[in-house]
Amino acid sequence: MSDHQQFLDERDRIDFLIQKGYLINKVNENLDGAFVDFTHLEEKKTETVRIGTANGRKYFSTLLFQQQKG
Repeated sequence: MSDHQQFLDERDRIDFLIQKGYLINKVNENLDGAFVDFTHLEEKKTETVRIGTANGRKYFSTLLFQQQKG
């Protein structure tokens, strides 16, 4: 799979969770990528998405900054 296609898949998973009402709760980065925990406050559910591309990391970082601004 190309890096661009992998990024599109990561972006789609992130967007799906955000649309369902999940918020970024925790980020754990290592040499293999980033593991982003999304939490749905009302339903008390947590989902983890592995982000392996640089563009995917930039994308969730931008969403995290927007989320923190309010």
